[in-house]
Amino acid sequence: MKKVCWLVQFLLIVLVTLPIALLPHRLAIKFGEYLGDILYFCWGSRRKIAIENLRAAVSRNALTISETPEKVIRQNFRNLGKSFAEVVKIYFGLGDRIIRNVKIRGVEYFARASMKGKGVLLITGHCGNWELNALAAAANVTRLNIVARPIDNPYLNGLVERTRSKYSNKVIYKKGALKKILSALSKNETVAILMDQSVVSAEGVVADFLGKKDYTMKTPAVIAMKTGAPVVPAFIRRDGDSHIIEAGEEVDLDRSEVNEKTVYENTVKLSRCVEEYIKHNPAEWLWIHRRWKRIKDSQQVIEKSEQ
Repeated sequence: MKKVCWLVQFLLIVLVTLPIALLPHRLAIKFGEYLGDILYFCWGSRRKIAIENLRAAVSRNALTISETPEKVIRQNFRNLGKSFAEVVKIYFGLGDRIIRNVKIRGVEYFARASMKGKGVLLITGHCGNWELNALAAAANVTRLNIVARPIDNPYLNGLVERTRSKYSNKVIYKKGALKKILSALSKNETVAILMDQSVVSAEGVVADFLGKKDYTMKTPAVIAMKTGAPVVPAFIRRDGDSHIIEAGEEVDLDRSEVNEKTVYENTVKLSRCVEEYIKHNPAEWLWIHRRWKRIKDSQQVIEKSEQ
């Protein structure tokens, strides 16, 4: 019965999204912008989370914005709508132009890291059109091993996986991912990890993120320290009707010893790469995510850790 429900859900999604895929590029983007406006006004619970998250980050002096939080988040929803329209066209096999038009900067940093022969850990976040980030990087630079959670609906998950594979990417699902990540790095391949979302305590360290403490993913730091793989940040941002991917220099990590102190310090260094992106592109991060949900009172955590 569940398979039938998933199939019906998948067919409905195809039916609703196919007209978007068939639209000319500019009309699809305009539709996505209107869709973002609709979601901003109708999806009140997520709008509230996004505005509160941004307002709190500004109040903590973690970033500055030139407009009101409401205006920035409305633009944020519009960007999400545009990204949705772009991804729909790509999933239906009609998005080659979108991928071709992505400009990529900083390839030399990636090439330098790859020459070390230990694989490359590419860190990014839910920034800009992050799905396009992976596809364009694979089409223009190198194949990626993408660490991701599977979508519950197997038919929809299959579509997503086939699209990623079309551009030579491989998907590493989080369950049992470590062995596959280590295997990919040992072959001097590139592994991409989104490290900006909330994680459970076992997967993170308590660190500031935009001025507030919560669990921050430590996996990239631990893997880099144990394997010697260089870590390169790479983020995508919208540039008019197109996009720019910018790779940065390899992050300088303390690889002297794997212990709580060095894992914490290296995790903070990597997390700052995401923070810097958000500070410069506040309308392009996933503010609707409840990023600070694990720790209700950060002061209690500080006091406990000091005891």
